[in-house]
Amino acid sequence: MKQTILNKSLKTLLLVVFLTTAAFTTNAQKVAHINSEQLVQAMPETVAMGEELKKIGQDYDTDYKTQVKELQTKAAKYQSEAATKSNEINEKRQQEIAELQQKLQLYLRSAQEEIQKKEFELLKPIIDKAQKAIQDVASEKGVKYVLDSSPGKGLIVFDGEDLMPAVKSKLGI
Repeated sequence: MKQTILNKSLKTLLLVVFLTTAAFTTNAQKVAHINSEQLVQAMPETVAMGEELKKIGQDYDTDYKTQVKELQTKAAKYQSEAATKSNEINEKRQQEIAELQQKLQLYLRSAQEEIQKKEFELLKPIIDKAQKAIQDVASEKGVKYVLDSSPGKGLIVFDGEDLMPAVKSKLGI
């Protein structure tokens, strides 16, 4: 009789363990990972953005070099004529050179800010497109959580499914 009770208890325990395991398996959330930085770098839009930013940078660089050359020419002229000019004229010229140097520094700072602003403006739609593709692929695959495996993003373990191939395929990369 003890064996029958023991068998019943064991069967009941096994049934509870099976049902609990089945419930956990059914409710398990699927997790995947993707290196979002690598994805954005692989997108053709990012290459086009890089080319556009390079062109803008070259334009600013050309203007900057032209202004530097003009400043150097003017400074050399003023220096060569300094001995034949009055102290008052030389002081005005020195002040003019100092103002031109400040304008040049301001131009350089402004150019850097404009390039950064343009980069952000061009990068946002690329990131949005990548994010949508990741969300679409995750939804298609039933993935509930996608972790970013880009360096420095704080991911410690990424043994889950890598969505990179499917997202690249979705984007036609």
